[in-house]
Amino acid sequence: MTLFSIARKNIRKNFTNYFIYFASMIFSIVIYFTFVSLKYDDSIQLAAEGSNKISSVFSGASVVLMIFVAIFIWYSNAFFTRKRKGEVGLYSLLGVRKKQIGRMLFYENFIMGIIALLIGIALGSVLSKFFVAVLMKVMGYDAIANFSVSSEAIIDTITVFSIITFINSLQGYRLIYRFKLIELFRADQESEKEPRTSWITAILSVPLIGFGYWLTLQNIFESAIWRKVGIMATPLLILLTVILGTYLLFGVFSVTLLKRLRNHKKSYWYGINVIGISQLLYRMKGNARTLTIIAVLSATTLTSVGTAYSLYYNNRSTVEKVNPNSMMFIATDSRLTKQVEELISKHLNHEVLYHRTIPVIQMDVDTSDLDVGSNERTYTVMSNREFNQLTQLQGKDDVLSLQAQEAVLLDPFYMEGISPQYVGTRLPLKAKGGEVIITIKDRKDYNVLNLQTVFSTIVVSDELFVRLQHEVNQASLVAYAITQEDQAKQLTKEIQAILPEKARFASFYQDYAQGLETSGLLIFMGGFLGLVFLAATGSIIYFKQLTEAHADKGRYEILYKIGVRKKEIKKTIAKQVLFIFALPLLAGIAHSAVALTPLSRMLQMNLVVPVVICMAIYTCMYTAYYFLTVHAYYKIVTKTKS
Repeated sequence: MTLFSIARKNIRKNFTNYFIYFASMIFSIVIYFTFVSLKYDDSIQLAAEGSNKISSVFSGASVVLMIFVAIFIWYSNAFFTRKRKGEVGLYSLLGVRKKQIGRMLFYENFIMGIIALLIGIALGSVLSKFFVAVLMKVMGYDAIANFSVSSEAIIDTITVFSIITFINSLQGYRLIYRFKLIELFRADQESEKEPRTSWITAILSVPLIGFGYWLTLQNIFESAIWRKVGIMATPLLILLTVILGTYLLFGVFSVTLLKRLRNHKKSYWYGINVIGISQLLYRMKGNARTLTIIAVLSATTLTSVGTAYSLYYNNRSTVEKVNPNSMMFIATDSRLTKQVEELISKHLNHEVLYHRTIPVIQMDVDTSDLDVGSNERTYTVMSNREFNQLTQLQGKDDVLSLQAQEAVLLDPFYMEGISPQYVGTRLPLKAKGGEVIITIKDRKDYNVLNLQTVFSTIVVSDELFVRLQHEVNQASLVAYAITQEDQAKQLTKEIQAILPEKARFASFYQDYAQGLETSGLLIFMGGFLGLVFLAATGSIIYFKQLTEAHADKGRYEILYKIGVRKKEIKKTIAKQVLFIFALPLLAGIAHSAVALTPLSRMLQMNLVVPVVICMAIYTCMYTAYYFLTVHAYYKIVTKTKS
């Protein structure tokens, strides 16, 4: 019998022990292959009209995914190898040479890698169509996804995972050379000492995290510490303090609390709390690094997915801010304006809600007092009366009543601390007859004109507008509001075809479709990578807890022998595992919530609803891992007595 046939027999006879590692490999290959297939999918390329954006985004993300998958498989392999140390030691004790054991382990790993590759690519081929359909849906494409298997994706996946499998197989080969025989037999029986802690170090974790949070919540543009430390260095300082604080929170603060709990004799000796508390106490310090990594990964996942989903969720409101009218252009030619009107009337599925021709003037303004980076800017000036009529048509409950030289500035992207303080500023408008000084009475965080058609807008009193009309050439803006503006693809194309560039045509549909395409791609990427990160974090805890379950098996056998019921054992396991699962999740949610607060301020979006939805979905999926782990842990420690 050759070593290769022994390796095959080992896998077949001990498939239960190999399953977790095997399943991890298949999962990684399915995810990677599906992701790479999307990059090469013809339906997506066709629907995106050959846009390089999708291809480049998928290329960048696939590199991140490849690195993460390699680490994940490496970790799974380490867990699998640890379980097999005793078996390897037994081979060596029976006189099998190290070289032969190494080659056998290499063959086993390589066989599993090849089988996982075949199954992963087959499953990925089936799933890729589903994900293509999802991607096109979220990006707003109407095309139907055809079933196809990309040869480029197959070659890419085989290349990447052959390298990973080869490296992991070498790791298995080296196992017998890295450890002494006695170490292999005692792999699951490493001595555990009570960790030493101090209240000073434990309490230090709270101000460290608090300082990181405080620094995050500062206004970047107004904070003295951000200016002093620097825009590039401050985020690193935040990461350092929060990660270090989280590590101390798990490794020292939680151990200190558990010690206090142990000193509380009434609860400590109640039921079999002594088992759960003792095991957590002795292992928390060792688990601190893993839990910190999981907390950081969870925070990263929630922040990135929450941001991507918020952009997708707020796409319509963002576009409405930029395009308050369904369509707008500068009337450069009365014949073309008439043609546009006829085109709109021909599309019977779009009912005209209002049609306005708005007189405006474009004026150069001395902005040296505004500190906007230039001394002169061009503004679009409109009258008080036109503003009030448009706000009424657009359903805004806002009426202006300006007198003489008073004015109101419309800035939909106003940001506290960044944008100029307009109110009270005196601005000179450059007219033919000389400068006309206006005083900014108020500022509005919206515009009534489409931004791609006009410059920044100033509303002046009616009498001043009439006066300025005689000194500066007047222009006319044509604005339409139509029903189903988010589906006006064909109408937009036809109008774009007849209007010249100088008409500055701007439509709601154009920006809505572009926003949907970009944010849809982001939410898909974020969701896909978030799913992988979630699976990885859940699996890491799962592997870690099962390793501890094998080590704890003897203790639970003794408990069972002295009469402790299985129900009580399961309850203790559930509490113990809950402690491990809940800590990084709560820390991850808290870190993410703090990180998203300034982001919400910068994007000028209310992220509460989309972020809460993301957190709820993440928590539900994470909870599924918890129940799976409790069940597997319980099965391991009670297996011999079932």
